Amino acid sequence: MLILLPPSETKRPGGRARALDLDALALPQLLPQRDAVIDALVALAADEHTAARVLKLSARQRGEIADNAALRTAPTLPAVDRYTGVLYDALDASSLGGPEHRWLGAHVLIQSAPFGLVGALDAIPAYRLAAGTSLPGLPALRRVWADATATALAEAAPRFVLDLRSEAYAALGPVPAGTRTAYLRVVTDAGDGTVRALNHFNKHAKGDLVRRLATSRPRVTTADALCAWAGEAGLVLRPGAPGELDLVV
Repeated sequence: MLILLPPSETKRPGGRARALDLDALALPQLLPQRDAVIDALVALAADEHTAARVLKLSARQRGEIADNAALRTAPTLPAVDRYTGVLYDALDASSLGGPEHRWLGAHVLIQSAPFGLVGALDAIPAYRLAAGTSLPGLPALRRVWADATATALAEAAPRFVLDLRSEAYAALGPVPAGTRTAYLRVVTDAGDGTVRALNHFNKHAKGDLVRRLATSRPRVTTADALCAWAGEAGLVLRPGAPGELDLVV
């Protein structure tokens, strides 16, 4: 099973002295796209006023432009530790042990705007860039990433993909046709046979699910097998609309 996660707008600062090594990231086929987006983001950072406008930063957030200027030289952290926020706080990867970390490294990719899909343990710097941002000198990020990412995923040939990304980030890296995929929705049971999608608990439930998977490390290659594991783990995970699974909380 391969799990696809969204990034988070909030990130942990600092890290290890080792700088970004694009050759060491997952899906090395994406190197040309990574170079292009990073170059554009570093160039944009040279003009603080323009960068603030393009990135839609408030006066308080302008300090993040310096993160973009230093993308190639700044300290790095494993991606799963770099991101913070509700999903990543619920996952709480830093509290997991070695076997759980290795499982995350083997089974989780995170969809970033500047680096594309990266492995959970891939070392990345702090940055500021959202999926919907249009960088000067580049096409829309969806056009930069989508085809190359779909091709890279097809070559990786995962047996089953669980997609936890938001629509905006899923558009940057569509799962190729023919790959067994389930898109996860977090819902509540209304009690009358209908379900209602949740926003407030959505990210927390996804982070908790990934933590449970990393802890138990099941061998899952189909949506049915994942639902069976969830039932044994005390979760309610069931088929929803075609191509979707509903996590009931």
